[in-house]
Amino acid sequence: MNLKRFALITVSDKTNILNFAKKILQQNYEILATGGTAKLLKQNDIPCTEISDYTGFPEIFEGRVKTLHPKIFGGILQRRDLSEDQKEAEVNGILPIDIVCANLYPFEKVAENPEATEAELIENIDIGGPSLLRAAAKNHKFVSVLTSPAQYDTFLNELENGSISGETRKRLAVAAYSHTSQYDTFISNTLESRFKFDSTALRLHLPKTRTLRYGENPHQQATLYGSFFDYFEILHGKELSYNNILDITAAVELLEELEPNSCVIVKHNNPAGAASSSTLLEAYNKALQCDPVAAFGGIVALNQIVDAPLASKLNELFLEVIIAPGFAEDALPILFKKKDRRILKQLKNISERGTLIKTIPGGILVQDKDFLSNDFSNLKTVTENIPDEKQLKDLKFAWTVAKNAKSNAIIFAKDKMTLGIGAGQVSRIDAVKVAVMKASEFSLSLENAVVASDAFFPFADNIEEIVKHGITAVIEPGGSVRDDEVINAANKYSLAMVFTGKRHFKH
Repeated sequence: MNLKRFALITVSDKTNILNFAKKILQQNYEILATGGTAKLLKQNDIPCTEISDYTGFPEIFEGRVKTLHPKIFGGILQRRDLSEDQKEAEVNGILPIDIVCANLYPFEKVAENPEATEAELIENIDIGGPSLLRAAAKNHKFVSVLTSPAQYDTFLNELENGSISGETRKRLAVAAYSHTSQYDTFISNTLESRFKFDSTALRLHLPKTRTLRYGENPHQQATLYGSFFDYFEILHGKELSYNNILDITAAVELLEELEPNSCVIVKHNNPAGAASSSTLLEAYNKALQCDPVAAFGGIVALNQIVDAPLASKLNELFLEVIIAPGFAEDALPILFKKKDRRILKQLKNISERGTLIKTIPGGILVQDKDFLSNDFSNLKTVTENIPDEKQLKDLKFAWTVAKNAKSNAIIFAKDKMTLGIGAGQVSRIDAVKVAVMKASEFSLSLENAVVASDAFFPFADNIEEIVKHGITAVIEPGGSVRDDEVINAANKYSLAMVFTGKRHFKH
C-alpha cells in the first residue's frame, strides 16, 4: 500500500511559498517542484524532488515542457475510489498527487509594458500551469488546488487541524477555474489588440471587489467588480454606495477635462455646478452658487490640494462625498468632524481610453468612451460676430460641462462658472428654460453669458429664448437641416456662434 503523499508546487509568484512548503512538509507530504521553484526551495534547505527527476524525463525546449507528463497528470487525475484507476496507476507507476499549488507566468505584467515584443508575450503564455490547475480542479473530490498566496494560510490551518474538507476543495476548484478564465481572457484580448484583429467576443473577467449595501434603491442588490479602488483611497466615512460610485465617476470625468483650480458638484449623475478660478476656494464658491439647493447631499470633486480654509467652507453644507488629489494635514481633522461623509483621495486619472458598456435584453451595447479630443481645434465661426478671447474661454468651459451633462443639455456660463444648467430634458427648448429658471432662482445674472448645447439647435426658437437674457455667444455642434435658420436668428440678435462639428449626447 502506497503511504506517500505528494504536493506539486510550481509558482511564478513566490510570495510566502517558503512558509507554505515548510508547513506542507510538516504534514508529511513530499514536494515535487519545477526547476525555478525547486531551486528556490533547495536554496532555503527545503527538500523537494524536481519534476524531471520524478518523471525521468528532462525539462525541454527551454522550459516550455516541464509538467506535461502522464506521471504528473495521472497522479492528479486518478480517481482514488475507482479500482480500475488504481490498477492502471499501479501498472504505470503513477502515484497520487493530492495538492497542486500553481500560479501562472506573468503574462499580464509583461503585456502592461508597451515595449514588450510579440516574442516576449508569446513566451509568457503558460501552457502547463493552466493544465495542472484544470486537472486538479476537475478532480477536486480528491485534490486540493491553490492558485494564490492569499489562500495559503486558511488552507494550512485546515490541513493542520486534520484534513481538507470537500467544501474547501470545491471552493478552491472554482477559484482555479476563475483564475485560468481570467488568464485566458487577458491573453485573448491582448493578442487581438496586438495583432489588430477585430474582436470576436466581449470577454470580461473582473474580480469581485465587494457587495454593496444595495443598488440605486434599497430593494435592489448590487455588487462592485474590478479595480475601482486602484483610483481612489477612502480616507474617512461610510462605505460607498452604488449611487456614490456613479456620481464620483461623473464628477471626476468632468473635472479631469477642466483646468487646475476647478471644482465640480454632481447630483444624480449630472453637474449641479462647475467652475474654474484663480484659487480652489473661489472655484468651490462659484460652483456652489450655481445651485446650492442641488448641492445639498451632493458630490464635490476638486483637482488641487484641499487646505484648511476650504475644508471649513465645505463643512458648512451636507455633502455625501468630497474628492481631491490630496488634503493638507490641518484640513483633514476639520473634514473628519462629519462622521459619515466620505473623504476620497484620488490616486490617478480615470480618463483612460476604453469602452463603455450597457446591458440590453439578450446582450450588451459597447462603445468607445467619449472624449473632447480635437473639438476646440476645429471650431468654426458661422455668424457675422466673432467671439472675443474671453467669450471663447467661456464657450470652451461651457462646452466641456455640456459634454458631461445628460442630454438634452444646455449650459449657461460666464467667467468660467456655470450659471444655469438644463440637463436630461426631453426637448432642447425645455433644457433652455430649465437652465434659465435655475439661474433666476439663485439670482445669477445671465447678462453677457454664453451658452453651450451638447447637440445642434433644431429650431431657431432656442435662440429666441436665450437672447431674452442677454446671452452674447453660443457653441453647438451644427449639423441641423435648419442650421441656416438658426444662424440667421443668431445674426439677427448680434450673437457670436461657433460650431464644433461634433455632438456629445450622454444618455
